[in-house]
Amino acid sequence: MSALRVERDGPWLRVTMARPERRNAFDAALIAELTDAFADAGDARAVVLAGEGPSFSAGADVDWMRSSVELDYEENVEDALRLHRLLETIDSCPAPVVARVQGHALGGGCGLVACADVVIAADDAEFGFSETKLGIVPAVISPFALAKIGAGPARRFFLTGERFDAWTALWMGLVQEVTIDLDRAVEDVLAELGTAGPEATRAAKQLARRVHAPGETARLIAERRTSAEGQEGLRAFLEKRPAAWRL
Repeated sequence: MSALRVERDGPWLRVTMARPERRNAFDAALIAELTDAFADAGDARAVVLAGEGPSFSAGADVDWMRSSVELDYEENVEDALRLHRLLETIDSCPAPVVARVQGHALGGGCGLVACADVVIAADDAEFGFSETKLGIVPAVISPFALAKIGAGPARRFFLTGERFDAWTALWMGLVQEVTIDLDRAVEDVLAELGTAGPEATRAAKQLARRVHAPGETARLIAERRTSAEGQEGLRAFLEKRPAAWRL
């Protein structure tokens, strides 16, 4: 039985972790399914990542962790690389990724959050880079978490492994919105994305992922202004009408 539910909803792709009895904790199968789902986002205008049940994701599955105790060094490296490939696939997904977070987002679950472009958290959600509590470190998720929150918060929360609330996650930049109505807030973000040019949105995501040299930015804006989508958007603005690609 699949641990993941993937549904196309018009222009949106909805990817839902479906192991509520395990708080959507990772195992090898879920990691593989998530990697495939994000690698196959196609022409979706956005991907919504969610977890079924009371928690978004509690990190590593206990049985999976138990099996890792028996792995040797090289097997542990390969195991970690599989998780890294998942996180890299989400982080580099061409389409915007919107995470809907409730309950717990711990360890690797926090890594998923760090890879999303827009994170909407319930006001009672709980986060944690909890690896040090197990005598290990958040090594695989660290490049993605550091890009999101910076070294300051990491130097406390990576070290202590303590849990923190949604408002602290908002302060550190791990999430972008805290709400009492998750579904409404997610749909509001999708509505905003639906008013933006789909090609421009994807280009803007790449712009936000790293600092570009001045020559690169000049070429990028010239490409967008002269593209069919850019021409349509500019003409629609000047003519005071909706652009053709607006939903």
